[in-house]
Amino acid sequence: MSKRLHFNLFIHDTGHHEASWRLPESDPTADLDLGFHQRLARIAEDARFDSVFLADSPSLWGDPGRRPSARLEPTVLLAALAASTTRIGLIATASTSYNEPYNLARRFASLDHLSRGRAGWNIVTTAGDAAARNFGLEGQPLHRTRYERAAEFLEVSTKLWDSWADEALVADKDAGVHARADLVRPAEHRGRFFSVEGALNVRRSPQGYPLLVQAGSSEDGRAFAARWAEAVFTAQPTLAEGQAFYADVKRRAAAVGRDPEHVKILPGIVPVIGDTEAEARELEAELDRLIRPEYAREQLATLLRVEPERLAFDEQLPADLPTEDEVEGSKSRYTLIVDLARREHLTVRRLIGRLGGGRGHRTFTGTPVQVADTIQHWFEHGAADGFNVMPAVLPSGLEVFVAKVLPILRERALFRTEYEGTTLREHYGLPRPGNQFATGQTPHERAGAR
Repeated sequence: MSKRLHFNLFIHDTGHHEASWRLPESDPTADLDLGFHQRLARIAEDARFDSVFLADSPSLWGDPGRRPSARLEPTVLLAALAASTTRIGLIATASTSYNEPYNLARRFASLDHLSRGRAGWNIVTTAGDAAARNFGLEGQPLHRTRYERAAEFLEVSTKLWDSWADEALVADKDAGVHARADLVRPAEHRGRFFSVEGALNVRRSPQGYPLLVQAGSSEDGRAFAARWAEAVFTAQPTLAEGQAFYADVKRRAAAVGRDPEHVKILPGIVPVIGDTEAEARELEAELDRLIRPEYAREQLATLLRVEPERLAFDEQLPADLPTEDEVEGSKSRYTLIVDLARREHLTVRRLIGRLGGGRGHRTFTGTPVQVADTIQHWFEHGAADGFNVMPAVLPSGLEVFVAKVLPILRERALFRTEYEGTTLREHYGLPRPGNQFATGQTPHERAGAR
């Protein structure tokens, strides 16, 4: 079978354009509405998307005056979506900086059981002092420290998920044996960040463990992705940048003994679609007119580590911004935004408009054929295995993408017409991991042995 695209739906309240909530069609309270999320998940499932995805942060997400900022806890919401869908994958963000391995491993194993093998974990290290202060810290840990903690967090989590052998459950009523105790093994982890005895109080889940997703594109993030990630969500605004990132992560995966085909690269795309280019541009312009630039400048200043007054709307960014090495927050997103502004000589006002649609992700405005052409070009020229679809407006942007873009891609034999498996791993064409206690090798050791 020829290689086919993978599509994930990134659900972000009323849409990824920051002004989407102000459109007449939008419900500004949709961020806490279960029915709204169920509708989106069913549309994506009917369209045979691989998965839906919920981002998250353990702090208030931005300025609540600017756009909807409330967020339901994603694994709780996905458990509800598991009951109202049957095949689509369910991916949630959770932080390794502000959780403990036992609780989080249990939560995702539970979701994988409840969904019959459709759970995925988007692993983040969480930048920003606001989140740190919510957990009794004065400021965020160093960038490298956060990734070192994340690596050990994954070591512990996989030990916990593997603490039950697949054949441990017996359920022999006549013999009175429910499970073989000798096949339930404690994690017995002692490390720099964690001391965890185990075993997990949830047996091994249908996928072995949830699909592991990662979204950081810094040097540390890429190294972490090469070791652990099975899918990578990334922001790449140009084809050349997408190709370079794709090749780099695949090369790094091969260097640590992994099959590069087992690391799926999914750049974000924010499609703004009209039957004609003029219609698409009109929708884009309507959204951009609704941006409140004073709010956007505050957020941009926070990301760039400067005072808002230094960002004059009709001037380019200051020349003396910090370097990426001096930034301890979201390093890759910082560099992406600064490079975009410098490369295209954007004023602060124009940069705000570009970021308002997709926060640095690839924003494409055009007809269904043009959107399909762009997706196909990236896919066939080494920049993507699929896309993290981020409609500017929800649900209408998703509905248009499904109704008008997917049929074109199916005509070109680039996207499935039916699901061919039942688990999220099967959707992405990934193997079920073996149990490290049965093989005698950790995931790192298994990778290095190949």
